[in-house]
Amino acid sequence: MAGGNLSPRQKMINLMYLVFIAMLALNMSKEVLSAFGLLNEKLEASNEKATVNNQMAYAGLQQKAVDQPLKYETLLKDYNGINTLSQEFYNYVGEIKTKILAKVPAEDLDSKNYEVMDKPDELDQLFFQGDNYSKDGKKFVDYINNYREQTVATITSIPDSLLNATQKETLIASISERFATGDEDGKVPRNSDGKRIEWLNYHYEGFPLVASLTKLTDIQSDIKTTEDDILSAMVQGQLTSEVSMNNYSTLLQQPKSAYYSGEKFDGAIVLGRTDEATKPSEVRLKLDGRDLEEGRDFELQGGRVVLKVSAGAPGDHNIKGELIFKEDGEEVVVPVEQTFATISMPNAAVISADKMNVVYRGVSNPLTISIPGIPDNKVNASAPGLSRVSGSKFAMMPGTGRSVTITASGTLPDGKGISSKSEFRIKDIPRPSGTVRGEFGEIKMPRTNLEIATVGAMLEDFDFDLNLAISGFKFKVPGQPTVEVNGNKLNDRAKQALKRAGRGESVQIFDIEAYITNNRSYKLKKVSPVVVELTN
Repeated sequence: MAGGNLSPRQKMINLMYLVFIAMLALNMSKEVLSAFGLLNEKLEASNEKATVNNQMAYAGLQQKAVDQPLKYETLLKDYNGINTLSQEFYNYVGEIKTKILAKVPAEDLDSKNYEVMDKPDELDQLFFQGDNYSKDGKKFVDYINNYREQTVATITSIPDSLLNATQKETLIASISERFATGDEDGKVPRNSDGKRIEWLNYHYEGFPLVASLTKLTDIQSDIKTTEDDILSAMVQGQLTSEVSMNNYSTLLQQPKSAYYSGEKFDGAIVLGRTDEATKPSEVRLKLDGRDLEEGRDFELQGGRVVLKVSAGAPGDHNIKGELIFKEDGEEVVVPVEQTFATISMPNAAVISADKMNVVYRGVSNPLTISIPGIPDNKVNASAPGLSRVSGSKFAMMPGTGRSVTITASGTLPDGKGISSKSEFRIKDIPRPSGTVRGEFGEIKMPRTNLEIATVGAMLEDFDFDLNLAISGFKFKVPGQPTVEVNGNKLNDRAKQALKRAGRGESVQIFDIEAYITNNRSYKLKKVSPVVVELTN
């Protein structure tokens, strides 16, 4: 093209064309390499998302196995084997990717310069040795075959109640196709002349590094997809099993927890699902031995059997019988065994103090205030220092005086109002006892222990757990001036006085100033002193 009898100018033009064509080929090669790199990035991102999704689904399955072991323990055990196998295989492929990228400059990896990953040397040296597989190459193929075979074996062993034959067949076919290496089904790769090519050579030998990297990431993607497919199929199989009528039990649905004598009982017997598909074809029920009649005593509303019977006399009442369903042309009998209670109409509120019939000044006293038959949010209570915590739980911070009266009121379902009062005595917090090292009264201890001991205060046999702190006290050694101390430990003056005390002498800690940490405004009674006999 650049020779012959062409003029020098034409030779130069032809040479420029050759250079231009070469440049186009080079640019196309770089574009292909970059395309592989971008595809690898997308696969990596997809794998990260799939990992998070699979972990969340796996955590949900683990929680279900804790909450409902009879339903989900076996399923979790079957999936655990697949999860462990998948994680091991995924990590192994990740190690291979790390090895083949080891010689790529860090700056090229960081800048995602895929054009430098155009040589096949790293993976070829890892997987091949002459015309044969290397040790690592054989290990790679064995990993794929082992993962495929063990996963298929696990799926085959799952009970049909969790995975039916169609689900198993679909999963096995997908897994076998994803992780096929040729030998297992006779579909070995062949060249254009029909000559057999080993699977590993066909897919990985001589390819640019970035292309092989993308293929490895694609295998990791197949692993994540396999995990998701298996877990989804297993959970779907369990849910399909649960909706069978054989797995249903009846529940008694009531708008309130108790009924008055003579009041109409408007509860409903329902199944776990309440849609139209769960409507029984026949209902056979008895209330306290009396047959119930449809239309007069109950009516069907979707999957519910709504009762319209009298609540009867005070006491427990039994509902027994059967709900008949049609399933696959056969009758399925669901037994009914439920009870409800009828109580007498109340004429007074029930008020009880959680800590005896006394409330203490200076602390938050818990109270329970309720009226039988009236919801807690419909009950009102009032008294100085009383506030609602939640539901029937109240708290009282009494003020001055020797007693407090609590008034509770509410409205019965028939519109009748009810009110009741109850009086509680108000008492001060008992006198605290001073303590040294947690001991009170007359105690013995070595001089060195007393020097570092903490002075405190405690309420003996008091129903409330109050946190008391010490702001100061007085310290007296026989024959020495009284020392005033700030805080809860001996200061230097007190320690000097203590050194002058003899063995067997008793020192006093008195006028202990204590306070409640969360209510410092309340003035406690005078704290009892502590007498310490020195043992050395």
